[in-house]
Amino acid sequence: MCDRLGDVFRINICLPAGRCVLKIPLNAKPQTVRVQFEKQINNIQRLKTTNGYMFNKHLIEISIATRIDRNKIYQLRHEVYALELMQHPHNEAMRFEDKLDQFNVYIVAKINAEIAGFISVTPPDQNDYSIDKYFTRNEIPFAVDAGTFEMRILTVIKEYRGRPIAVALMWAAFRLIQSLGGLNIMAIGRSEVLDLYLKLGFKATDKVVKAGEVTFTLIHGQVADLHDFIESNLKSTFNKVKQQCDWKLSIDFFKPATCYHGGAFFDAIGNEFDDLNKRRNIINADVLDAWFDPAPRLIKELENHFSWICKTSPPTDCAGMANGIARARGVQPDNILPGAGSSDLIFLAFREWLTPASRVLILDPTYGEYVHVLENIIGCQVDRINLLKANNYALDLEQLVNLAMNNYDLIVIVNPNSPTGQHVPKTQLENALRQISPTTRIWIDETYIEYCGRDQTLEKFAVRTSNVIVCKSMSKVYALSGLRAAYLCASALQLEKLRSISPPWAVSLPAQIAALVALQEDSYYEECYEQTHSLREEFSKELLKFNSLAVLQSKANFVLCYLAENGPSAETVVSKCKEMGLYLRDVSNMGNNFNKHTIRIAIKDKETNQKMLEIIKQVLDD
Repeated sequence: MCDRLGDVFRINICLPAGRCVLKIPLNAKPQTVRVQFEKQINNIQRLKTTNGYMFNKHLIEISIATRIDRNKIYQLRHEVYALELMQHPHNEAMRFEDKLDQFNVYIVAKINAEIAGFISVTPPDQNDYSIDKYFTRNEIPFAVDAGTFEMRILTVIKEYRGRPIAVALMWAAFRLIQSLGGLNIMAIGRSEVLDLYLKLGFKATDKVVKAGEVTFTLIHGQVADLHDFIESNLKSTFNKVKQQCDWKLSIDFFKPATCYHGGAFFDAIGNEFDDLNKRRNIINADVLDAWFDPAPRLIKELENHFSWICKTSPPTDCAGMANGIARARGVQPDNILPGAGSSDLIFLAFREWLTPASRVLILDPTYGEYVHVLENIIGCQVDRINLLKANNYALDLEQLVNLAMNNYDLIVIVNPNSPTGQHVPKTQLENALRQISPTTRIWIDETYIEYCGRDQTLEKFAVRTSNVIVCKSMSKVYALSGLRAAYLCASALQLEKLRSISPPWAVSLPAQIAALVALQEDSYYEECYEQTHSLREEFSKELLKFNSLAVLQSKANFVLCYLAENGPSAETVVSKCKEMGLYLRDVSNMGNNFNKHTIRIAIKDKETNQKMLEIIKQVLDD
């Protein structure tokens, strides 16, 4: 790529081995340009420098050692530990193997296909470790059990030292042990590299042993503690190491993160459901499930055929569900793709459409699943439209249109937004979306749209475009959260590929039946939505009577509350309410624009709302 910067041409040179920037004066002679260009090309392609191998962030390949690799490793062990470190005597075979090599795992680091280092991991299966040569089990000051793995033989070949190879190998071994369910790690660290182990969170014991000319210290660490230590103190360091690795292990470089959605109330009920009566003693206002029951006809239909429904496979492709939704929404069946909840469809679509090179624009704050999938699962570049408290977290549509000119691969809008409860009217939003390039996909999450009126959905608008996709959860507005039913509504071209990779039986039989019956019960649900608005308004007015609380007006089945800045934090309030059986949501992790004094509360029935008010008042008065 070439551009002009003042009186200089700037040329970006990119090759598989590396890149550089060449700056050429406008009046430079052709011969001068050619010489400089060739010089830079040679510099990039040259593999060696005066201090070893040149830096390239993709040059350290980390993988499990093959049989051929292991043969070379045994030779290198002899070179390093017999000839260089003099830990062991020289042998005529000029290779070191031991009985642990029959079942241990070697991880190897390579640079340009040459072994630059290696580390061995001994699993607990055989209850046999290298430390047994130096210490009895009674001497070891920590438990060695079925969850204990051993790291050993951390080695970096001499000409490759000075690069982060040792750290990369130790991290690879740690991640392997972590992914295998290891609980504890032990090792004997050479005195020369003991500091490295300690910096990564390992703890040294007073057990020291000398083998030949080498001194070792027995060290250990719990996997969970090591993970937390590195996450808290060394994440940026390991991000830099990651950039220098060609990671070829079958596990991710970092342990995949999970997305927190609330639902902590199951801690009280028990997630093995052995006593569901416990649910009567808690209020689950940390999730946004409907306070009302599903339509009576829906419940009756499921009850009448429950035994048959439980034992019968559902229609493979959810075609009947798609037909019923299309009919209810005034679109065609090929405009509908059912799924087992909106999360199912988010994971299906985003991982198909996007790569780490993709650029995505989202709202901040917004539903946490989107950030989780985009950043932690796919690794996209994610930009944010900051929704500010001073503006009641309203979306500036002019800003949206201007930012969309940056050629994003995807824009995600939750409307009404969660956790703010703010809604952009249909006409205004459609006018803005028309101004965005059709090459940019636009995902509209309408989980709570029915609370704003059925006429506010963009479903019919979406099917007339080539780039707008509406995601509709049926959980919150039809009281079907436990059954998991949702769908996408878009032009057929957007859904064609997704339909082909959607698994068979994606939606359970009870969920398909319930979804279709619910769509026929408009009058029942409309009445529920009206009651929700009344309950929300009444609840909000009562909250405002607390001097230390402010409430943001919402369009959905929840409210956002601001605690006093000089009072207890959201974490404290949520924790104290939990002790009294009330579960609320601290939203500080749902966006960058929240402080530590904001909570979200789901609306419940009148009696439950009163109980919540009493508990919250008691907590705030303490």
